[in-house]
Amino acid sequence: MNTLKLLSVLLGYPSAELVAAIPELARRLGEDEALQPDTRDALAGLLVELEREDLLDLQERYVAQFDTGRATSLHLFEHVHGDSRDRGQAMVGLMSLYHRAGFVLATSELPDFLPAVLEYLSTRPTQEARDVLDDCAHILRAVGERLLDHRSPYAAVFSALLDLQGEPPLIAGRSDADDCHSLGFSDNDWQETPVEFGPDAAMHGAQQSRGEFIRFVPRQHISRS
Repeated sequence: MNTLKLLSVLLGYPSAELVAAIPELARRLGEDEALQPDTRDALAGLLVELEREDLLDLQERYVAQFDTGRATSLHLFEHVHGDSRDRGQAMVGLMSLYHRAGFVLATSELPDFLPAVLEYLSTRPTQEARDVLDDCAHILRAVGERLLDHRSPYAAVFSALLDLQGEPPLIAGRSDADDCHSLGFSDNDWQETPVEFGPDAAMHGAQQSRGEFIRFVPRQHISRS
């Protein structure tokens, strides 16, 4: 799951350190046969942009794409709980999961920030990481397809995450591309049955006695206008 660490780095806020690491990122991602050829090409395109563009422009673009609306937010629980109080409890549970595994966030970023989640998963057993990514695959696909429709090179990272899960590729034209950042997530769009997030998740939906775990609530559908 070392590729998860590389993808975590790519989804981070653009920095001089990230730019300096691009040759190594390109080499290692290009060698990962778990990624589809089209995905590797798209990742190469993202790396070229990160290397050639002015850093301030990259940072401004990053904020515009990920920090100005819920539709493409990199905070996973925002897609599940919105601004409800349940999000705070989910944060506490996820932080507890990190602490039990000896994983400490290096920054003041929230624990549900996707790059942080990916870095954590890169330290965990492969099956555990796959289970967690499977739980949130619906979120990864929704965000990735919105980015794809806005021709954002960052869509490549979400394509790679789906590749690692053996999921079908992103499909263009399925999101509200005309007004991506105005999209919200209504409570009516979500099922009541939770999907468990973490190593203690029940197999095949069976209920078992377990300790604390995190829950994603999958959407039944993605509204299209």
